Amino acid sequence: QVQLVESGGGLVQAGGSLRLSCGASGRTFSCYTMGWFRQAPGKEREFVAAISRSDGSTYYADSVKGRFTMSRDNAKNTVYLQMNSLKPEDTAVYYCSGRIGVIVTMTRNWGSWGQGTQVTVSS
Repeated sequence: QVQLVESGGGLVQAGGSLRLSCGASGRTFSCYTMGWFRQAPGKEREFVAAISRSDGSTYYADSVKGRFTMSRDNAKNTVYLQMNSLKPEDTAVYYCSGRIGVIVTMTRNWGSWGQGTQVTVSS
């Protein structure tokens, strides 16, 4: 399994932006479909975005569509999540994950997980 480390979280005012990064170990990173998830206090972990391993196609949760952009750099074994127009309801711990296979949104279908990075959006 690939090992993942997230970074880039922090405190930002509503309407601001952050860019999260997720670095992966291993030489097979390009074989993985990658995803971002988030978990707010008292809530279940939920899907945010994913990017395919092959053509770089992306898929987003409706709640972030048009505001968040996911990308990957296979040469750097890194995926990114650019978050714009942040809202207080985006406050959560954000996790990176990878899986072998197509994009799916069910959390239980993802394997490797990072330790998470906290994003806090103040109103």
